[in-house]
Amino acid sequence: MLLGITITEWVGYAASLALIISFMMKNINTLRIINSLGAVLFVVYGIMLQTSYPIIITNAFILMVNIYYLTYKRKVAFAKA
Repeated sequence: MLLGITITEWVGYAASLALIISFMMKNINTLRIINSLGAVLFVVYGIMLQTSYPIIITNAFILMVNIYYLTYKRKVAFAKA
């Protein structure tokens, strides 16, 4: 425990901070990358909470969507150019 806060809570705070920071980005790719970091941290947080499936499922889905748009959509855009 650091400052009376458990490691699990610190992971949750870090995930929330990453999510908040991601929404301040002007560039959509930067937003998706930072948001993906937050989603990964939220999945870890959900696991640390003795498997909180709503947190895990939602953030795993968000992570997959971000990966899709960062990879597949980028390839399609380059193919059109």
